[in-house]
Amino acid sequence: MDEQPMDNLDRIHIRDLRARCIVGINPDERVNKQDVVVNITLYADLRKAGQSDDIADTVDYKAVKKKVLALIESSTFLLVERLADAIAEACLVQAGVKRARVLVEKPAALRFARTVGVEIFRRGPGT
Repeated sequence: MDEQPMDNLDRIHIRDLRARCIVGINPDERVNKQDVVVNITLYADLRKAGQSDDIADTVDYKAVKKKVLALIESSTFLLVERLADAIAEACLVQAGVKRARVLVEKPAALRFARTVGVEIFRRGPGT
């Protein structure tokens, strides 16, 4: 994911998170779980944590991962776009997260292509 600096916010990357879910519009996609690969970038101010060395001063990325996995695994969305948006929403409610970039890929979506994906960028309230 190509990224530009964003108001000097720091980044936490969760890369290649794999899960299986119902997502798609074709009849077989409505009953058979598919693999998805998710990449997330969380934008936050991590300066305090960098100085304090205290977990309370940073984003709990393990909690983000657990929340995102639960969301994906229970997904019944028709569109990858909606799944990506729901993941971004889940990230933005985590304390300290100001913005989120989410890439959701369906490796088996297109024949002759390694993967197809949707990437979105969302801002939290007031950012």
